[in-house]
Amino acid sequence: MEELSVIIIARNEEADLPACLQGLLGLAGEIVLVDDFSTDATTAIAERHGARVLKRRFDTYGGQKQFALDNATRTWVLNVDADEVVSPELGKEIEAVLRDPGDKAGFEIPFRVHFLGRRLRFGRGASEKHLRLFRRDRAGYSVRAVHERLAVDGPVGVLRAHIDHHTYSDLHEYFDKFNRYTSLIAAQKLERGERFRPWHVLRFPFEFLSRYVLRLGFLDGWHGFLAAFLASFYTTVKYLKLWDLQRRAPGRKARP
Repeated sequence: MEELSVIIIARNEEADLPACLQGLLGLAGEIVLVDDFSTDATTAIAERHGARVLKRRFDTYGGQKQFALDNATRTWVLNVDADEVVSPELGKEIEAVLRDPGDKAGFEIPFRVHFLGRRLRFGRGASEKHLRLFRRDRAGYSVRAVHERLAVDGPVGVLRAHIDHHTYSDLHEYFDKFNRYTSLIAAQKLERGERFRPWHVLRFPFEFLSRYVLRLGFLDGWHGFLAAFLASFYTTVKYLKLWDLQRRAPGRKARP
């Protein structure tokens, strides 16, 4: 589709990127991949699939995605991550909706979350929708360290078909990203003036109860338990890292 740009940010994504790019064949008028100086075959794989690769040192997720958006040239933009795959059904739906988008400036897309090789059908992630398809001239990213936000000027619709998100292939990958993301979020909270409070560590049982019981994560078996447990632990650790940053920051005092 000549009117569609796909933007991707990546670093050392040679394992996941081929499936992502394969799912875009015939869909994108252009693919813009912003690479944080990967040391593996990410660049070669992207170029082999016809992507335009731009090098940029990572500062924030929002900054990286806005740079990709600034270099897109088509009317509509689809943002995907390297570990996400556009389903064939979604490709057809995007083609149909862009022929007649009406007054919509963007569209949310449902996600199917895969964790350690298994699709999660229950829990909090099973009903995820994200704003990923939007008009280039009516959207922009916030420059945040992590969990960047996309602002769209105009009505937003919802598509029916999905993106498959293959989150983590193994626990090594999980804890590598776990450590990086919790550090970024803690620094972001400190910059915004948030403070650690002792009750933050008590959120763990409530998070787990919500994810595993109330959201029926237990129906996904062992994978559902792990996903709920690790996500709840993630919430606790980001606040513990906030406490640690407060403790070490000049002129600041962390509560015990």
